[in-house]
Amino acid sequence: MLQSKPGWLQKAVKGVLLDITGVLYNSGQGLGQAIPGSINAVERLKSSGIPVKFCTNETQCTREKLVSKLNKLGFSLTLNEVHSPAPLAVAYIKEHKLRPYLLVHTEALGDYADVEKSESNCVVVGDAAEEFNYENMNRAFRVLLESDNPIILALGTGRYYKDSGELVLDNGPFIKALEYACDVKTVVLGKPATSYFDGAVKKLGVPAENVIMIGDDLIGDVGGAQSCGIRGVQVKTGKYRLQDEQHETIKADGRVKDLAEAAELILQFNTVTT
Repeated sequence: MLQSKPGWLQKAVKGVLLDITGVLYNSGQGLGQAIPGSINAVERLKSSGIPVKFCTNETQCTREKLVSKLNKLGFSLTLNEVHSPAPLAVAYIKEHKLRPYLLVHTEALGDYADVEKSESNCVVVGDAAEEFNYENMNRAFRVLLESDNPIILALGTGRYYKDSGELVLDNGPFIKALEYACDVKTVVLGKPATSYFDGAVKKLGVPAENVIMIGDDLIGDVGGAQSCGIRGVQVKTGKYRLQDEQHETIKADGRVKDLAEAAELILQFNTVTT
């Protein structure tokens, strides 16, 4: 039976943004595991000539380590293809002459090697995993409480993600705890921030209306993209839950089984006119 053209492909696709965790691979012990069909799907999209960027809030390691891990799994990515919040945080810190306390994973500390951190006056919150303990949270609390202009730099605001087959807390709940304890301003530098997606689209070099974002996170990936005029397609892998389809305010432009199906549909039905 022939499949009809999906509604989310009625307009030409000239650029694709891909989430990483839950779309390309599932995190877990060791390197994690590539999601079946995702390696070939990425290669097919790249070979078609459609510009592709990888948009991630994954901050449990440096970008270099993330790219190395993915390539060991069988992907073929370069550092310049990955759009992540850590470099945005470093740029923001330097521009505003801030000195951060880093509430991030130990494997991600290298991203902030050339940033002044003494006498901290702001807090950077990434996916710190086990580093989200009472001692470190209390240190972050004291930095914010004692700062004249307290600010949290959030490397995303995710609620949860899937690790080793189970849903686990992301950094969003810990950011909310700090906000509750302190009268503090939070600047979101990762998904779902508009500035994050605007930066990714700029790197693609095509209009937002001709870009597709493919992710497993209804709020961070789909909702964030849609707020910038980008079509958001949700894969039923990673953190996807059936309840996502009943969300009151965020409605995905499309849903697919996985990245392999999304790539197949794009390559089958996409018509680009210059």
